Amino acid sequence: MVTSAELTAPGEIRLVGLRAYGYHGVYESERRAGQEFVVDATLELDLAAAAASDDVADTVDYGQLAGQLVAVVTGSPVNLLETLTDRLLQVCLADARVAAATVTVHKPQAPVGHEFADVAVALRRERPR
Repeated sequence: MVTSAELTAPGEIRLVGLRAYGYHGVYESERRAGQEFVVDATLELDLAAAAASDDVADTVDYGQLAGQLVAVVTGSPVNLLETLTDRLLQVCLADARVAAATVTVHKPQAPVGHEFADVAVALRRERPR
């Protein structure tokens, strides 16, 4: 019988709907009043060691990750969602065990001037093999 320790276990850790208040945007009114941003992050990594050990040290601690992502959203303002998303993606890829990550930033109160459900920017990056 093959044990889980002998196999790789590519998988995903997903953090969905993380909410934080930030002051990002092109317009002065956005920078002054701020608004809520919603972040979804998917980390692709081998989960075999964590599954075998049952130890959080063998995986990405999603509680710590959430805190780091919130710190970026609540931190220094940027003009574009693309810039904010890139900064969040860098946080997700800081752990060398993460092979790839996708981050989506939603801006549900974006100043669009029309009725809409959501505005979002998504970026995905993977480590070279």
